[in-house]
Amino acid sequence: MSSSVQLFRDQKYHELKGQCIQQRRLFEDPEFPASDESLFYQTAPSRKVEWKRPKDLCEDPHLFVNGISSHDLHQGTLGNCWFVAACSCLALRETLWQQVIPDFNEQEWDAKNPEKYAGIFRFRFWCFGEWTEVVVDDLLPTVDGKLIYCHSNVKNEFWSALLEKAYAKLAGSYEALDGGSAADAIVDFTGAVAESIDLVQGKYGEIISEQMKLFEDLLKVHKRGGLISCYIAASSGSTNEAETEMGLVIGHAYAVTAIRKLRLGERLVFSFKAEKLFMIRLRNPWGKREWNGPWSDNSEEWKKVNNSERKSLGLTLENDGEFWMTFEDWCKNFTDVDICRIVNTSYFSIHKTWEKKMMHGAWAKNSEPLLNRAGGCFDNRETFLQNPQYVFDVKKTEDKVLVSLQQEDRRKYKKEGKGDSIPIGFEILKVEDNRSCRLHKLTVQERVATSPYINTRTVFLKRILKQGRYILIPTTYHPGIITKFILRLFTDVPSKLRELKADKPKMTCWSLLCGYPRRVTQIKIHSAEGLQKQDRSGGADPYVLIKCENQNVRSSVQHDTTSAIFDTQVIFYRKNIDSPIIVQVWNSNVLCDQFLGQAVLAALPSDPREEQTLQLRGRGSREAAEVPGHITVKVFSSDDLVEL
Repeated sequence: MSSSVQLFRDQKYHELKGQCIQQRRLFEDPEFPASDESLFYQTAPSRKVEWKRPKDLCEDPHLFVNGISSHDLHQGTLGNCWFVAACSCLALRETLWQQVIPDFNEQEWDAKNPEKYAGIFRFRFWCFGEWTEVVVDDLLPTVDGKLIYCHSNVKNEFWSALLEKAYAKLAGSYEALDGGSAADAIVDFTGAVAESIDLVQGKYGEIISEQMKLFEDLLKVHKRGGLISCYIAASSGSTNEAETEMGLVIGHAYAVTAIRKLRLGERLVFSFKAEKLFMIRLRNPWGKREWNGPWSDNSEEWKKVNNSERKSLGLTLENDGEFWMTFEDWCKNFTDVDICRIVNTSYFSIHKTWEKKMMHGAWAKNSEPLLNRAGGCFDNRETFLQNPQYVFDVKKTEDKVLVSLQQEDRRKYKKEGKGDSIPIGFEILKVEDNRSCRLHKLTVQERVATSPYINTRTVFLKRILKQGRYILIPTTYHPGIITKFILRLFTDVPSKLRELKADKPKMTCWSLLCGYPRRVTQIKIHSAEGLQKQDRSGGADPYVLIKCENQNVRSSVQHDTTSAIFDTQVIFYRKNIDSPIIVQVWNSNVLCDQFLGQAVLAALPSDPREEQTLQLRGRGSREAAEVPGHITVKVFSSDDLVEL
């Protein structure tokens, strides 16, 4: 965790606590007072709420009773089962909850030194890329002497109620927490990378191969400290919190507390007619109402497994509200899963580590097209490129890339009726290997990935990309919408992610001496065919070298072929427009590369922009002798430097 922690509303915990102890009073938070404005912005609770301190609710209050556990929690009257599910997930991972509840021992009630208690607590959340410390007092909303929101199943334990208060303060009020998402809360607790999967759309209940891929993925995420929750979305005919025939609650977040792949012994293989079982354990935040299908508490399946086998298989149940299902039943009964990956960026780890880059950005409106940064999605062809653009490189032959785009938390705008997330997403384009200015027109570039466009706080995508340079364009779905975002990119080797800001090369003192570009040319070398055979097996190892003025760009080598597909793209800003561009084909050798032929291009703005096939010739002018082979290219030139 980074050492710099932001202070929410600039409140300093130790300073405030010290003042309270000195003045022998309990802290009352002026920034989140014990009043109606902290409870709601629209709908008042049905009964009168009294704010009480833990010592008024029980004899011997504690943050934790017998440690922290995912079974400590019960949902109150708010529709925030998602928050409780996120807390259940958090409680499973000690390193994570100790980040959210810093110095928990120092914050705990001390029965021996009651004068050290000041009614003040602090919690940390990952807000928009930075850890933020939130201070709260211990006045909690009650009706009839009972906590009305999130509370523990042990009367004198208060960590969850106080954590929820700090989270409500961050969101603006308790009511702002109504109907959120477990994935968002887990990201706020951990800085994880969230991914939402629609199990119905992906047909995970039907296609066994997809189901197995998902199982292996979830098993890996869980093993590596990630957090997973799931729910059944309400369809048009059903209502939230209704129960399915199988005992599951609709619209209700369940925490995944274990995932197991089990190899069965001989006796059990005979009983279950299978060698392996794929199992998942869930917990209902209400602590009751459970699944009643196969492997539910009193089902036939359990009768076939004796106690010692249950233990050795790890098929244990900790307590009420927790139950096992087969993975297949889980895929068929739930509609959505939220996966929060704790992406490992440590160099001292036995697991795969990732290179991470994070950028803060914003969509901003401007009537001048070159300055506008709110162009909307790809469907808005005229304005799509008027968005922030980020360039990155894939250095390996191919690399797995994880991208997370997160918009700012809009809950704080709920009071103004603008609390909903905006539909966002992003495009990834393969561009010229040497591009360093913004893209103005789509010509030779290749659209390689499109994220889903959804009105969730975070959009996630993982893709395998081939070697080359890429531009990532985050967008809102509709043009003209302004808000902030953070972009996180994880790759195997450093990607050099950076924002492209310049529309054309910068004018410098050198430009006056050496000249400033007068023409821009884009070239895509699609292929080289019919090349001279170079080795005994009748193949060659060709690559192309594109030369313009004093710049050279080289493609990767294609092995063992006389007909190579390159799809190499380059862009040149040309000062001397009479100097041609030369495309050479070479054969890669251990000692000395061999020249196979070249084509000379004038690359004029008036030249045709369609794909053309050019005969390879020897060195020298355009009229040099023909040699075997030809190349297929596309060329675009313009004297307007911001056209391409």
